[in-house]
Amino acid sequence: MAQRIHFKIITVIVLATIALQSHAQQPNKIRIVAASDLKFALDSLASIFRENTQGTVEITYGSSGKFFEQLSNGAPFDIFFSADISYPKQLQEKKLTLSEIYPYGVGQIVLWSKKIDPEKEGMKSLLQPFIKKIAIANPAHAPYGKRAEEALVYYKILDVVKEKLVFGENISQTAQFVTAGAADIGIVALSLALSPNMKKENGKFFLIPESSHQPLVQGVVLMRQAQDNDLAKDFLEFVKSEKAAAILHHFGFAKP
Repeated sequence: MAQRIHFKIITVIVLATIALQSHAQQPNKIRIVAASDLKFALDSLASIFRENTQGTVEITYGSSGKFFEQLSNGAPFDIFFSADISYPKQLQEKKLTLSEIYPYGVGQIVLWSKKIDPEKEGMKSLLQPFIKKIAIANPAHAPYGKRAEEALVYYKILDVVKEKLVFGENISQTAQFVTAGAADIGIVALSLALSPNMKKENGKFFLIPESSHQPLVQGVVLMRQAQDNDLAKDFLEFVKSEKAAAILHHFGFAKP
């Protein structure tokens, strides 16, 4: 009898130790890659999330297309925020994702400049003779660049301004071109035009009608690497909350 009791005690201790080790191995860090138009909105979301959670949120911003390529090749990130929901969908088809894709917002593009007021003449502003350089994100891998190109085609001015185009690697770099004066005008994300960094530049913008381009429906998904990362799962749930929706709306993201 004593041996049986002793064996049970040892079994309980072993199981408790395994449970504690498993808990200790739970990641307390989230690795996020996100489209650069989300810079200010996602930084705000992460800041609020950190207030109520013990853990680290690491965010890398860049172009959705390049992140898609990296994630397709097994890059070790937990969450992907894409400016084009088609990229998460393709990752899902490759069976590289863990969660359903959540459409967190619809982005919008604007014509922004410090040199002129694009609101006065809209897209015709690009045809002014003193406009020498026009910044857009690279359409090859940046969704905002694709939409900018579509808008230029829609207004039948792409061929006219083609030689004046300068390409940012992502929409954040594109915004830097126009704020720094490397371009006279640019097509950037509304979310960046509304950010503190661009507001202090005292530039003006024209909201490009959504009818001129395909919708910029944006999506987030948990990657397969987040299988054991409860913190990442909690963050995604937070992004789906009303509080998060209000922050996204504040930064210019409409509801899908």
